[in-house]
Amino acid sequence: MLAKVMSCAIVGLDADIVEVEVDIIRGAPAFNLVGLPDAAVRESRDRVHSAIKNSGFSFPAGKRLTVNLAPADLRKEGPAYDLPIAVGILAASQQIWPEKMKNGIFIGELSLDGTTRHTKGILPMTALARTEGYERVFVPAVDAGEAGLLPDVEVLPVTNLAELVAHLTGLKPIQPFTMDLKEVFGNDPIYAADFADIMGQEHVKRALEIAAAGGHNLLMTGPPGAGKTLLSKSLPSIMPRMSVEEALEVTKIYSVAGLLPADTPLIRNRPFRSPHHTISYAGLVGGGAWPRPGEISLAHRGVLFLDELPEFSERLIEVLRQPLEGIPREVSISRASGTVTYPANFMLVAAQNPCPCGYYGDPTHECTCSNAMVTRYQKRISGPLMDRIDLHVEVPRVAFEKLTAVAANESSAVIRERVEAARARQAERFANSSLYCNADMGPSEVRELCQLDETGQRLMKSAMSQMNLSARAFHRILKLGRTIADLAGDADIQPVHLAEALQYRPRQL
Repeated sequence: MLAKVMSCAIVGLDADIVEVEVDIIRGAPAFNLVGLPDAAVRESRDRVHSAIKNSGFSFPAGKRLTVNLAPADLRKEGPAYDLPIAVGILAASQQIWPEKMKNGIFIGELSLDGTTRHTKGILPMTALARTEGYERVFVPAVDAGEAGLLPDVEVLPVTNLAELVAHLTGLKPIQPFTMDLKEVFGNDPIYAADFADIMGQEHVKRALEIAAAGGHNLLMTGPPGAGKTLLSKSLPSIMPRMSVEEALEVTKIYSVAGLLPADTPLIRNRPFRSPHHTISYAGLVGGGAWPRPGEISLAHRGVLFLDELPEFSERLIEVLRQPLEGIPREVSISRASGTVTYPANFMLVAAQNPCPCGYYGDPTHECTCSNAMVTRYQKRISGPLMDRIDLHVEVPRVAFEKLTAVAANESSAVIRERVEAARARQAERFANSSLYCNADMGPSEVRELCQLDETGQRLMKSAMSQMNLSARAFHRILKLGRTIADLAGDADIQPVHLAEALQYRPRQL
């Protein structure tokens, strides 16, 4: 008998419908699995066989069993096909009736005892089921919270195979899972660090506030122990809270990457990714035989922190140029089987020492590097990449008096209010465009929205000549001035805003 069960396959960050066809006929005993499966899918034959028997059902013995995953030219990977294959076998062997499976999508990995296990990619597969008009999805009970993030589709949590069969035969229906998304967003997220705990470095905090308000990239240079890493880790605490749409975008990426914990169906904090400088190209950008999102995609809508920036290989550093400049900000990975595109709209925050020993220019610690070593170290970062970084900030050593001061520092919550107010002005400004924040503006938007008065034009003309600025630097300074004006609540860019923007630009790149 032939049975058909609907499931899904992950392709990039999206999903495609997969039809699981199961045919049982007389013949030499065999269990054939076709349809371009990977090793994990092929191994499902053993998992499904044990799950069916250990759940109290009979596995077709002495017959030829063929499972086809259609379309056959779409590569299938992962254990998510265990549940639909098991259901298909039970339907083909007439232990359940196919009519009960109509308008449903089945997803999930099975243990040998028939219980379901956490499966990655649930969110995009549920989204596809809703788009394609399927009424319900059957998912592992542990993943019901992730599937329940989307409305207009019934989520049925499956604890084990026996429970699912009882539902399909009408003996004991499974109660649909419901989730109140507004309730999930009700409480403020918990952050790793707060600006109130950082002593001193007021000018760096101001630069981070500007970066968060406009989505600008930032580079901190200073000796070891000055607080560059702590300041960077505190940045998400002053960034605007993620909207529901942004949270779903980020959750989708982490779900596909297999990094979404089973007990955390929705990511509410903006991502903070800090890869080590020994990371591979595929680890940073994404890729592999079966492409996976890299760190720059995992940092989408958040922060990508590159500590010790000159220690990263030149190939890794230069690959950042495209996602930092392009609109939409994304990265494409091409393979013989096709091309997948992942979003990569992140804020780049980098930190570096001024020299290999870290103490070049330090007033209290002697530098042990030669001039040639310092020059060679500082030239590891190319001019084009440095030109794409909006804010360049010196992070000096913190004095004893600052470290022991008892005065209360401004908390992240207070700073975040100003940042969110500035972002609200930008959202109103870009309401009829695809732009997200000031950093996304192109030359035409800069020309229209970053007008200078006569004093500002004279100041900018002088800066262009004295600082040897490029055309890209010119536009980035104007965008930075626009953000500073937004923080101040001003409709126009004033000379004082422009002067502050210029101080974050190095004289020569």
